[in-house]
Amino acid sequence: MPTKTTKSSTKSATAKPSAKSQPATKATPPAKTKKVAAKPSEAAVHPLEGKSAPAFSLTAQNGSTLTLKELTARGNLVLYFYPKDLTPGCTTEACDFRDHLSALRKAGAEVVGISGDSTAMHDRFIAKHELNFPLLSDPDNKIAKAYGVYKMKSLYGREYMGIERTTFIIDRKGVVRRVFPKVKVNGHATAVLSTLQSLD
Repeated sequence: MPTKTTKSSTKSATAKPSAKSQPATKATPPAKTKKVAAKPSEAAVHPLEGKSAPAFSLTAQNGSTLTLKELTARGNLVLYFYPKDLTPGCTTEACDFRDHLSALRKAGAEVVGISGDSTAMHDRFIAKHELNFPLLSDPDNKIAKAYGVYKMKSLYGREYMGIERTTFIIDRKGVVRRVFPKVKVNGHATAVLSTLQSLD
């Protein structure tokens, strides 16, 4: 008995899958641009830096008169303005300069302090802490104003005019080479010495 051959309908193996069955391709995200942090702006240069220091003639604790010209003729000058004799911060600062005076002199500089106190008060301050450099009296704050350090200050919500603790390094030619505004007393003399040693 002859056998019947049945035709089987076969699907082509090469048939393309439908669009729905194709895996979705993800869009490539745009390359992220790396944000570069902005560099902090450099501190503003003090108006007197690089300029001639204002001249002065003031009385020291021993009654002698000292001038800017006389002081800078000896070498570089570390001229620091401070608020008041015999107060804690000013005592720390003065004693720091006292203890570093030998090294500062080796670096070619003398130290002189200025405040609005009387010469008698300066004399007491020097005697009590054995300070080894002169203090000049600027009772009307005329020189403090010329150097731009007599400013509005605030303490416990009370505003008043006074000296902002500031140090100037002045060279032999009377030019302000460096200004340290709003001085923090701890380690200040060391910072001044380091700057003196780096001056050309």
